[in-house]
Amino acid sequence: MNYILFDGTVRTALLPLTYTKPVADLRIGIFTIREKWEKHLEFITSTLTEEYLEEKYPMVEMEQNIMINASFLPTKSLVESIKKLQENQAIFKNEEVIAFYTTETQEEVNFEKYQQIEHGFDVLQIKNTWDLFSLNDQAISDDYELITKGRKSQPIPEGTNFLNKKNIFIEEGAQILFSSLNATEGPIYIGKNSLIMEGSLIRGPFSLGDNSVVKMGAKIYGATTVGPNCKVGGEVNNSILMANSNKGHEGFLGNSVLGEWCNIGADTNNSNLKNNYADVKLWNYETENFAKTGLQFCGLIMGDHSKSAINTMFNTGTVIGICSNIYGSNFPRNFIPSFSWGGAAGFTTHQIGKAIETANLVMNRRNLECNEVEQRILEHIFEYTKKYRNF
Repeated sequence: MNYILFDGTVRTALLPLTYTKPVADLRIGIFTIREKWEKHLEFITSTLTEEYLEEKYPMVEMEQNIMINASFLPTKSLVESIKKLQENQAIFKNEEVIAFYTTETQEEVNFEKYQQIEHGFDVLQIKNTWDLFSLNDQAISDDYELITKGRKSQPIPEGTNFLNKKNIFIEEGAQILFSSLNATEGPIYIGKNSLIMEGSLIRGPFSLGDNSVVKMGAKIYGATTVGPNCKVGGEVNNSILMANSNKGHEGFLGNSVLGEWCNIGADTNNSNLKNNYADVKLWNYETENFAKTGLQFCGLIMGDHSKSAINTMFNTGTVIGICSNIYGSNFPRNFIPSFSWGGAAGFTTHQIGKAIETANLVMNRRNLECNEVEQRILEHIFEYTKKYRNF
């Protein structure tokens, strides 16, 4: 059977994180959503996404296909149900389709003609950007069980203080130097060839991706995910760094999500709680206005390739698009469009040529390049997001 992950109805609600990638390639827990599905299905997936992303994320269609809504996270029972799907059958959770069977010659999908199977078990769905950190506790625990089943951890190094050893898993090549791991409240997963420097204090649930670094004296609270090829330091609480991003210095990051290729300058801080303890509102790309999150704690959402300078301050519930550069004293506004350059004193447009030049320099440091495909994606987003840049 061929499995295709599609964005579903929530893609716009997950902007700016989904400007540069399908919903399936968002990270929550230890893995991306795609990696979770592929491990459960034991099959490679492809993607149905926005037209401008298809060159990088092509769809592979075969004679028989099962389409899976990528906003849902896999469970054992859900995967079993999906593998049993037959022609003209679909699985729903309330009014939302989770998966359905299609054929290559099928001209249209009319769910009124399908047998609609209600999934009666609990399943996590990512509907909003803040769901990524809000549901990260459960996602880390589920992924930890999946990746460690039947495997043996590397030994905890001498000089490491730890609690609840059975909930700590260390991959080959990882180094932990005179630090503290507390897995009492949730598991701790340390990826391959990663490094935890001296004096770091880490509480689970926590996941450190392959080749990532926790800097000396870092204080990390769960539930936090640091994706592959990242650097993290200072104080971090209940946050996600997707991949290839750095928050390598002192400063606080809480209840936040950073995309890929982001960099947080030294002593940058974000607020995750309003002084009046009221629920936080966050920019909503669907309504193009601020919407209630229902959360008392909500920090920073930052799209790919965005940066902040030293001593930057972000207010509670700040959303930053892609390829933006934030600097200066005082708090900038709490919605910063893609390709913005500036801060509280005002913004100008970060021109596309300069943005691509910077992206290429940053990616070259990881032996990658902002190739022509990546450039066309950024150029499309630059044009699409012009309406927000009324500077």
